[in-house]
Amino acid sequence: MANANFSLQEKDRKRLIKDRLVRVAVTMGGATVLGALLLIFIYLLLMVLPLFGDATLTPRQGTHPVSTSAPSAMGIDDYGENAYVISQQGQLDFWSLNSSSSQPVKSVQITNDAYLLSQTTPDRGWFAFADNTGKVTLFAPRLRSVLSQETRHFSPSVDIVELGNNLSLYVEGSQLKQFSFAYSQQRVALVGWYNDHYLRFKWQDAQGAIKSYTVSKPLAKVDQLLMTPDAQTLYVRQGDQLLVFKQQADQYRVREIVDLSLGNRKHSVTELHLLSGAYSLLVSHSDGLVSQWFDVLTSGQRELTHIREFHLASELKLLLSDTYRKGFYSFYQNGTIQSHYTTSEKLVLFKRAYQKAPQLAAMSSNEEYLLTLTDGQLNVAYIDNPFPEVSLSSLWQKVWYEGYPEADYVWQTSSASEQFEAKFSLIPIAFGTFKAAMFAMLFAVPTAVFGAIYTAYFMSPKMRRVVKPSIELMEALPTVIIGFLAGLWFAPFVESHLAAVMSLLVVLPIAMIALGALWQCLPTMWLNRLPKGWHAAILMPVLCVVVATVVAYSGEIEYCLFDGDVRVFLAESGINFDQRNALVVGFAMGFAVIPTIFTIAEDAIFSVPKHLSDGSLALGATPWQTLIHVVLLTASPGIFSAIMMGLGRAVGETMIVLMATGNTPIMDWNILEGMRTLSATIAVEMPESEVGSSHYRILFLAALLLLVFTFAVNSLAEWVRQRLRERYRAL
Repeated sequence: MANANFSLQEKDRKRLIKDRLVRVAVTMGGATVLGALLLIFIYLLLMVLPLFGDATLTPRQGTHPVSTSAPSAMGIDDYGENAYVISQQGQLDFWSLNSSSSQPVKSVQITNDAYLLSQTTPDRGWFAFADNTGKVTLFAPRLRSVLSQETRHFSPSVDIVELGNNLSLYVEGSQLKQFSFAYSQQRVALVGWYNDHYLRFKWQDAQGAIKSYTVSKPLAKVDQLLMTPDAQTLYVRQGDQLLVFKQQADQYRVREIVDLSLGNRKHSVTELHLLSGAYSLLVSHSDGLVSQWFDVLTSGQRELTHIREFHLASELKLLLSDTYRKGFYSFYQNGTIQSHYTTSEKLVLFKRAYQKAPQLAAMSSNEEYLLTLTDGQLNVAYIDNPFPEVSLSSLWQKVWYEGYPEADYVWQTSSASEQFEAKFSLIPIAFGTFKAAMFAMLFAVPTAVFGAIYTAYFMSPKMRRVVKPSIELMEALPTVIIGFLAGLWFAPFVESHLAAVMSLLVVLPIAMIALGALWQCLPTMWLNRLPKGWHAAILMPVLCVVVATVVAYSGEIEYCLFDGDVRVFLAESGINFDQRNALVVGFAMGFAVIPTIFTIAEDAIFSVPKHLSDGSLALGATPWQTLIHVVLLTASPGIFSAIMMGLGRAVGETMIVLMATGNTPIMDWNILEGMRTLSATIAVEMPESEVGSSHYRILFLAALLLLVFTFAVNSLAEWVRQRLRERYRAL
């Protein structure tokens, strides 16, 4: 028997080469897509990770000995090159930290008879000396630098305001023991406590009139006075008790007395500090506890309320508030320094940077340079603390912000106020994303899936060839057009015909059921004359007539059911109404999602092998039994994938929710109120955010969340689809 040798013909070789080339191309394409997704994920992750990093402190960036006697306060410029030191004797010395000279660049004698020193918050930068006669001199050191031939020269100056006798704290027969002040372009206010135990106020209002007020009851003891920059509030500490004075017309009245020790003797108070903005009060306790307090509106009255606390070591020696952010630095006996951010409760810095606790500390206005004074030597440290306000708790938990009645989830990134603190809770916009997707899916899933079932299983082939491509063409409709129509046409229509729209949610299903019952009552002879599979052509005109009728009688429906005004009825029931709300978004975004779900589900149902349904019918099952127990089970993997694809589309939708909602980041399930989604937030705020800022990177975090959620949904859909295929493949 001859051997039969295999011979590869020329055509077979060409086919084999083409097959391999196509296989390589498809493989490379798939790998490229996966690689691109991985690179996108890595890029987003790299943009987000710095948010959760710690601050860094680089000590000994510059040192300089100072000869200023009895230093009481100091400051440093934004370049970390120049500083000033204020002596208790009334002298102000300016020092160049880059110079080797042992003499100050400039010395200014503010007053020759300095007795007491007081200062405002660091962002204001004003100090005041009071002499034995009660004369007060205000001054503000200015660390200016002048550019000359591309070289920066230190040119310090000082602004001095002598208040004169009209605003003097002099009281005949009494000696000033403590004082505080507030100064702005609008007004000047002074307060002093004297050895006769009386508290006296003197101020100049916006019209230039000088006014004074003396508290009627003497205060036996005053440990500390703090006046807010607006001069409306004075904090008087007596041991562990705090007296809160508020200005009322031409008087200062005690609004309340607060126990700062929280009812525990071990929390005895050592010092008070005003946080940046002067709205919050930081209280240092002897056991290392630092507590934050601010006014909260309760039952129509403002009360100083304990908000949060930080448990520090008992060796705490010095506390320094940030210049413009809501944080503070703490210095300890062994030279350790910590930095906390109050709102996020984040420990951003923990380092032993010094040999021992400094005598004084000051921060530059840009919060990049920390100046400390230890044993007559100034030390400059560079601080990189870009994202103190971001932590897992501030992003995902309730936060009690200044001015809020309670802890809450808040997304608010801009304001007209200079004292505004950005609020970055992701919960409201994540909730809005889920809310918008849920209402869209509630409208889209039943419509798309039932439509796919009818089109694939009941509709005549001729009609299917028209309906299916028509619905698929809806996929090509730009979502910006849908959002435009939803926001400018459909939302006002819903507002003006709200009673009719809500009635249609009930009337349309009833009308369809009634039409089906009427259809079944028709004589068989009539039904046989109508072509099978054309029920939709008969149903649609009827539904259009029902919709037109209900809309035409919207006013009558509103009058009968809601006493003539549905908006007033909702308001009286405690239900808010926004013109651009979740109802509008649900219909508009559902309209955009329907083609995706319909196409995939219809293909899955239509692809069920015909011999399965024929076999079921041949065994005596009804068409509905065949549909439910055979066709839908076999097509269930595809139907589930369609729903998951639609969900992914709804979650990531941008233009519709951007144009059809009020973009208000509120948390309310009310279908008649708006929301803000992650995607819409990115689209609106990314162009306005500062590159590299916390706001900028948190928007990248929102994008990362969308990517992860979409990937998780698609992965879950594929896993479930494979399980369903394995389960029903035997059919």
